[in-house]
Amino acid sequence: MQDNNSLLVYSTDGGRIQEEAVKPPRPKGDGIVRIQRQTSGRKGKGVCVITGIDTDDQALIKLAAELKKKCGCGGSVKDGEIEIQGDKRDLLKQLLEAKGMTVKLAGG
Repeated sequence: MQDNNSLLVYSTDGGRIQEEAVKPPRPKGDGIVRIQRQTSGRKGKGVCVITGIDTDDQALIKLAAELKKKCGCGGSVKDGEIEIQGDKRDLLKQLLEAKGMTVKLAGG
């Protein structure tokens, strides 16, 4: 007679399980936050890209949400950069300087 406990009927244990890819750490900036206006690849629509903020992703998402709310527009966080829709560089500069950051307007 067979042992009923040794028969494998179904298992979710196997299969192709991929290991989580290790993200390379973001390069550290020079302590200056730069705000630049970009239109390339966006069908002529301009966005303000904020770079150089040395925080983790969760703090960056929180800061982006606060900036979007105060500017009254949309945006996103991609690859450690905050993108805010529209040309709001002057307002963004004031808001970030109020938080104690050194800010430069970069690009055109």
